[in-house]
Amino acid sequence: MNLDATDLRLLELLQTDADLSNQDLAERALTSPATALRRVRRLVDAGVIEGRVALINQAALGAGAGLTVLVEVTLDRQGAEHLDAFEARAVAEVAVRQLYRVSPGPDFMLTLQVADMPAYHALVQRLFTQDANVRNVKAFFSVKRAKFDTRVALPQPAAAPR
Repeated sequence: MNLDATDLRLLELLQTDADLSNQDLAERALTSPATALRRVRRLVDAGVIEGRVALINQAALGAGAGLTVLVEVTLDRQGAEHLDAFEARAVAEVAVRQLYRVSPGPDFMLTLQVADMPAYHALVQRLFTQDANVRNVKAFFSVKRAKFDTRVALPQPAAAPR
């Protein structure tokens, strides 16, 4: 999909604040409300915008932030069916917030969010220990989140021909 400067401005604005009214979005994107609405719908229909969400501050809920765990997982057998099977099980776990197949090194990198160490231990039993194909698990416990950003780096608009 070819994105022009207006599309890119709309995307940048929505990444920063998806709660903007169409009127405010259009004003900040330097376009009309009708154009902004039409363009955003086109970006959604094309799959460029996957969805809009609210980012929740877990600590503000009063439950504490829990534990954030970054985990490397290496499987014994790396055939497509084995990778797909582990991936499907991991994706089904609510505590798995992000899952990446990586190379080289481990087969997967996971970001987990659990309430506490007993919850982490239960997840380890379900997802890693009971899977005979999991060869190695290396967990790193976050002690501080220094940065968290959901924005995607957008391309620069093409320069106008001279």
